[in-house]
Amino acid sequence: MSAAATETVRGGLTPTQSSLLGRATIGDQLRRLAQSQADKAAIVSYAADGTRHATTYAELNRRANRFAHVLQSMGVGRGDGVAVMGRNRVESVIAYYGALKIGAFYSGISPLFGEREIAQQIEHLEPSVLVVAAENAAVAAPVATRNGARVIVVGDSPDPAWPSLASLVDDASDDEPHADVDEHDLAMIVYTSGTESAPKGVAIAHRNYLISTAPAYTWGLRCLPDDVWLYVMPFHTIAGIGSLTSLTLLGATLVLPASADPGESLKVIRDEKISVLAQTPTFYIALANHADFGADTVGTVRRCLTYGGQVSPFAVDAWADATPESVWGTYWGQSELTQLGSVGWFKRLEDVPDHDPTWIGKPVGHLEIRVVDADGADATEGELLCRTPSVMLGYHKDPERTAAVFTDGWVHTGDIVRVDDDGNLFFRDRRKDMIKTGGFNVSSQEVERILQSHPDVQRAAVVGLPDDYWSEAVTAFVVLQDGATPTADELREFCRADLASYKIPKTVHLLAELPTDPQGKLLKRELRRVYGKG
Repeated sequence: MSAAATETVRGGLTPTQSSLLGRATIGDQLRRLAQSQADKAAIVSYAADGTRHATTYAELNRRANRFAHVLQSMGVGRGDGVAVMGRNRVESVIAYYGALKIGAFYSGISPLFGEREIAQQIEHLEPSVLVVAAENAAVAAPVATRNGARVIVVGDSPDPAWPSLASLVDDASDDEPHADVDEHDLAMIVYTSGTESAPKGVAIAHRNYLISTAPAYTWGLRCLPDDVWLYVMPFHTIAGIGSLTSLTLLGATLVLPASADPGESLKVIRDEKISVLAQTPTFYIALANHADFGADTVGTVRRCLTYGGQVSPFAVDAWADATPESVWGTYWGQSELTQLGSVGWFKRLEDVPDHDPTWIGKPVGHLEIRVVDADGADATEGELLCRTPSVMLGYHKDPERTAAVFTDGWVHTGDIVRVDDDGNLFFRDRRKDMIKTGGFNVSSQEVERILQSHPDVQRAAVVGLPDDYWSEAVTAFVVLQDGATPTADELREFCRADLASYKIPKTVHLLAELPTDPQGKLLKRELRRVYGKG
C-alpha cells in the first residue's frame, strides 16, 4: 500500500473516511436515502386541526440542506450547538439534520419547561442558535438571547427580532452544504429525564448510530424500512431523538400525531395502518381504557415495544384480545449507551422466562455486559456493567461524573439485575431505589409486580420513605381499575401470599394517578417529596 493511501488526517482518519467518498455521518445517510428512496414518506405529521402532511426522504433532505445553509450564513459550524424546543413536528427533524450536516450538534429542550428550567439547560449548553416553536417563544427566546444565542421561530414569530424558520429557508440553496464533519464529531447532547436527580447532558457522537445503534435496531427491535411507527416519544429525550435517528437511517416511516391523546392516537393508528408502537406502560393502559380501543383501531399493530417500567397484565391481555398477531418487545437502555441495551419478545406473560415480568431480554449484539456484586466480583445478581461502540463521549462539562460512571473500562449503569445461565436479564431495581428497611434490602420493583398482579390494580409504585423505626418504610401508591373497590388493607393482605413480611407495604395510598414525566415514566422523587414529609 502506498504512503499516500495510508496517510492519516484529523483524529487519525484517512482522507477516504473524512470525505464524501467514504465518510460515515448521520447527515450523509439521509443524503443517500434521498437518492435511493426519494418518494418514500419519512415523516407524516398531523396538525391540531387534523391536517395531514407527508414529507418524503427527498424533501426532508432538501429542507435540511436549506436550514444547514441558513445556519452557515449565521456563522454556525463544527462544534456549535443548535437547541430545539417545541412539540414533535417535521421542522424539528429538519433543524436536527440541518445542524448535523454542518458539524453542529443538536440538543432538545422540553416544551413543558418553565423559564427557570429553560435557563438552566441553555446556560449549561451554551447553544449558538435556539429553534423554538411560536407557542414557546415568549418564554424561551429572551432566555436564549441573554445567553448569546440567535433565535429562530417555527410558526408566526411574535417579535421581529426573532425571524421565522420559513422566511429564512425560502431563498436558501437545496445543495448539499460543504462542511468539515466526521464520525467522531459530537452529534447531540441529550439531557437525562431527571426522574431521580438533576439532569445530565449526555454527549453522543455520529459514529454511535452508524456503527452499532442503528444496526442494533434491526438485530434487536426487528426494524425494517416497511415499518410505520406511531411516534409520540418527545424529541428532547434519548428515546425520541435516538429512535428518530435510527429509524430514519433505516428508511422507516414515522407518524407524528398532533398529541398523545388516546382517542387521537387510536384514530391515527387506524388511518395510517400503524405497525409499531413504542412507549411507556402508561400509554398502553390509556389506549386500552379508551372506548374506541379494539381490533378496528389497532388491528394493524404488529409490535408493541415498552420501556421505563413493567408492563401490566391488564395491558398485555387487552392488547392480545384486540390484535392477537402482535408481539410485545421489552427493552432496556440508557442515554449513556445511546439508548438500546437489551431486548426480549413475548406474546403473553406466560412466555416470559421464569414467568418473571422483570425480564428485559438479552443484550443486543453490540453490547458486552458484566453483573457484579458490591465487591466488584462477577455475580448472578448485582450491578449491570456495560461496554459498547455506542457508549457516550461523556457528560457535558462534567468530568467528575463522567469519571465516576466510566470505571475500570466499563459503564456503571446503577441498575441492579439478575442474569440466568441463558443470558437473560431481569431488572431488579435502580440502585438508588432499593429500599433498606429493618436491616433488609427490598426491591421496589418486586413489590410493584405483586401489587400489579391483583386484578383490580391498574398500576403501582413503591418507594421507601423515612421512618424512625424501620429506617425506610416500604410504601405503595396504587391506581385502581375503574370501578374497583379494594381497600388499602385488602391490598396489603394480598401481598402476604407472595412476599416476606418485611417486604409488605407498611402503607398503601390509593391515588387517581401517579406522577409521571412526559413519556409516562414514574417520578418516584415526587412521591418521596410529597409523602416523605410526614
